[in-house]
Amino acid sequence: MAIALFNRIRPRAQVPVVETEKPAQDAEVSATGAAARGSLDEKDPSRFAHSDDDPTEDGETQDGVKGVEAITSVWTKRTLFFVYLMIWVIYFVDTMQQNMSNSLIPYVTSSFGQHSLLGATQIVSSIVGGLIKLPLAKVLDIWGRPQGYFAMVVCLTIGLAMMAGCNNVKTYAAAQVFYWVGYNGLTYTLGIFIADTSKLRNRAFMFAYASSPYLATTWIGGPLAAAFLKGPGWRWGFGAFTIITPVVTLPLSYIFWVNYRKAEKLNMVPKQPSGRTVWQSITHYAVEFDAFGLFLIIAGLALFLLPFSLYSYQANGWRSAMIIAMIVIGGLLCIAFVIWERFYAPKTFIPYKLLADRTVLGACILSASLFVSFYCWNAYFFSFLLVVNGLTITEASYVSNTYSMGSCFWALIVGVLIRYTGRFKWLAVWFGVPVTILGVGLMIHFRQPDTNIGYVVMCQIFIAVAGGTLVICEQMAAMAATTHQYVAVVLALEGMFASVGGAIGSVVAIAVWTSVFPQKLAELLPAGTDVAAVYGDITIQLSYPPGSPERIAINAAYGAAQKCQCIAATAVLVVALGSVLVWRDIKVSDYKQAKGVVI
Repeated sequence: MAIALFNRIRPRAQVPVVETEKPAQDAEVSATGAAARGSLDEKDPSRFAHSDDDPTEDGETQDGVKGVEAITSVWTKRTLFFVYLMIWVIYFVDTMQQNMSNSLIPYVTSSFGQHSLLGATQIVSSIVGGLIKLPLAKVLDIWGRPQGYFAMVVCLTIGLAMMAGCNNVKTYAAAQVFYWVGYNGLTYTLGIFIADTSKLRNRAFMFAYASSPYLATTWIGGPLAAAFLKGPGWRWGFGAFTIITPVVTLPLSYIFWVNYRKAEKLNMVPKQPSGRTVWQSITHYAVEFDAFGLFLIIAGLALFLLPFSLYSYQANGWRSAMIIAMIVIGGLLCIAFVIWERFYAPKTFIPYKLLADRTVLGACILSASLFVSFYCWNAYFFSFLLVVNGLTITEASYVSNTYSMGSCFWALIVGVLIRYTGRFKWLAVWFGVPVTILGVGLMIHFRQPDTNIGYVVMCQIFIAVAGGTLVICEQMAAMAATTHQYVAVVLALEGMFASVGGAIGSVVAIAVWTSVFPQKLAELLPAGTDVAAVYGDITIQLSYPPGSPERIAINAAYGAAQKCQCIAATAVLVVALGSVLVWRDIKVSDYKQAKGVVI
């Protein structure tokens, strides 16, 4: 229905056309008509984001941007449509694999007797997976989109192979880093492809189109996980996709490579030898990618956040020398990163001029706050459904994926509304944030033992439709505030804030879980029960029949921990409201960014 409505309201110019880029105009004009193309104050640090006259600080469009503009100039409409079909297929396979993995994770960590490390394994992978987008944006802009895409396919495949063969939590955690670097990088690169090949006013719908496979894969992931568990085992669940992933993803890389070569032959992307030696090239790219700054921020955040999930495994808890050292060293590295970026970095890791734009910064803060909230309430939610609500793996996957399915469906409607109205801020302010707060707040009451599962699903639906609105709006806000030259960077910034927010949310959730859940188990379980075994293994939790004293105690402990997690998730959403209010009310129909044969 959403697609039919979209087709009905779009004008004939909606079909792919060859665009020429014109200076973008700020949509926040005054009633007196004083705003014009040059109306921004010369001292405004964000002015470069609204004009194509100065695409980069050095006045040069980077090779990766030139390359993709050349590709879109030489390919045909048929190729463009085939590329979008391939993007949909890739998203379908990857989301199906991810849904299956989410269902398998509790059994993977439980097989090592460490079910409560389920959240801890996400922290480093979330940090690295998010921060990798900024250097990846450099790869896409300096070397090219196809090269970055291929590298992410390799990382994703390695991560899947490592998960298939892991024999302990350490190996699994390392595999998660490779996997999430590859998965986040792959979806990020596909998002850049979409931004490169679509008009800004249509981009919201195209992003929603790319995520629409969730509408189908939500129903596949759970049964697929159950089939692997009952059959060849969870290892083959990851092993099968180690083969499937490159088979599905590499044809798109080939299409871009062929059209890039075609553009080269037409001298649209002339090659200029750098004249550098190998060592000079290594030094040059280490500076371009700010390798030292990247090391400081990844190591700093990882060391600072990890102790919050690991302290309960130390004999002395927070007084452990290792925990104290990790927090202190991590904090010092984060401070060193700020000093390095501000005073010493030849090429800054985070472009301050972009962050000075209130719309870009607001979009990034919204992304971070949403992910903090999501990871607070989502941690151990799948386990809660299995143990407290007594659902099967398939049923639990349906409930836990209500958010993904609902948000992806609603995003299609949001895309149509943005295409029709030309604006996005009103959707976030009047619908997205308030409904998110409502849905998360209601979970404080309804996510408890003996509560009908229908109320839990109701909360998920509220959060889903609001989330589908906010995710699209925040991406549109970041892209509308800049030019094509900076689209990769602002989306990387938004993704970095999201992943760091996710890591912080995981830390909060794990800190609550490791302090509340085992304490409640010790208080409520009958004397003689092995509390440590119950705490560490979901299969032992499920082994106690419903209605037994042990199961009642376990359910009550889950309810106490989940309530605290949901309170934290609701509180952080106050930040989300403020971050949306500072956006400029930009009219996206006034902007043209992409060149060539685009949608």
